[in-house]
Amino acid sequence: QVQLVESGGGLVQAGGSLRLSCAASGGTFSSYAMGWFRQAPGKEREFVASINWSGGITYYAISVKGRFTISRDNAKNTVYLQMNSLKPEDTAVYYCACRRTLTTSSKPNDIDYWGQGTQVAVSE
Repeated sequence: QVQLVESGGGLVQAGGSLRLSCAASGGTFSSYAMGWFRQAPGKEREFVASINWSGGITYYAISVKGRFTISRDNAKNTVYLQMNSLKPEDTAVYYCACRRTLTTSSKPNDIDYWGQGTQVAVSE
């Protein structure tokens, strides 16, 4: 069983930055692909970014590419999401996701473990 705990969410003005962290426990973190998804009120959960087991391969949703950066520190069992140039449409609950494989996926149904979520709110 893998437990995921997110932190770093909050309220920020448009154009600002936030850094989300997700600490994992249980399992073998360095063997798992990790990712971030988000869900805005009244909308489905959507893919944001993912990273493979080594950190050498990353993928991003078109809406965040060039503004967000996903990274991981396998020594600390932690994955990060650096969010720059934030926009009001980035407002959502952000969820850390773990897939017990070496490769990533953008499909929520492929995720094995979810964090509890952290709220990100971007004001005009």
